Amino acid sequence: MTQRRTVFFVSDGTGITAQMLGHSLLTQFEGLEFDQVNLPFVDTVDKAQDCLERIERESLRADGQPIVFSTLVNGDVRDVVRRANALFLDFFETFIDPLEAGLGVKSSHTIGRSHSSMDKREYKQRIEAVNFAMAHDDGASHRELADADVILVGVSRSGKTPTSLYLALQFGVKTANYPLIPEDFQRKELPPALQAHKPKLYGLSIAPERLREIRQERRPGSQYADPENCRYEIEHAERMMRREGIRWINSTAKSIEEIATTILRELKLERRVF
Repeated sequence: MTQRRTVFFVSDGTGITAQMLGHSLLTQFEGLEFDQVNLPFVDTVDKAQDCLERIERESLRADGQPIVFSTLVNGDVRDVVRRANALFLDFFETFIDPLEAGLGVKSSHTIGRSHSSMDKREYKQRIEAVNFAMAHDDGASHRELADADVILVGVSRSGKTPTSLYLALQFGVKTANYPLIPEDFQRKELPPALQAHKPKLYGLSIAPERLREIRQERRPGSQYADPENCRYEIEHAERMMRREGIRWINSTAKSIEEIATTILRELKLERRVF
């Protein structure tokens, strides 16, 4: 029987940092399943008390002791949650104290600094990149392609849109995406709108079987989702990318994070926001 544990991500902000760090650690433990609960904006003692009671209820109900990943800044709030019958792991306490000692400077202990709009320049850059990705999704606009940091190409449903949005939101990279369609394969050349931007192109491919599954969910029983059509499109898209010298990656077994990091590395793009 698979062991299950409940994991709480507790933060006085959005909880994104606690989730990212905690999830990275949990993936190292195979054979366990985790029920994950995010408890954001725990920024007062009263809210901490509610949080404590919820964790305590879970500790009485569950088979194993709950796990708490915390990025709580306020010491009084943190002390309340720490009283829970749980394995309490505090990221700030683990890292802030050694950093203060190493830097010789006290931290500001400011709530919500890692995911806020306090840095106006970076926040504006992130929003502009997201707007750019949405305006240039699936070849919707040919305008301002010269302003793109990268233009993703590939057949429909190969992962271009989620990768574009992730690059924009996480890294502030202006990303357009453009579909390769059967008409392009028949002409044996890139769409005209892309020909002037070849150095910015990066291709996504996918296993035909996986592409068929995705398309079948979208348009069941259609020519669009036909296995032979999927194989045809993938084969000719990869042939075109090789012929045009476009770097590409197979997205079938890779996460969006892996795809985005590979693109940044291979195109030597710098992360714009943190």
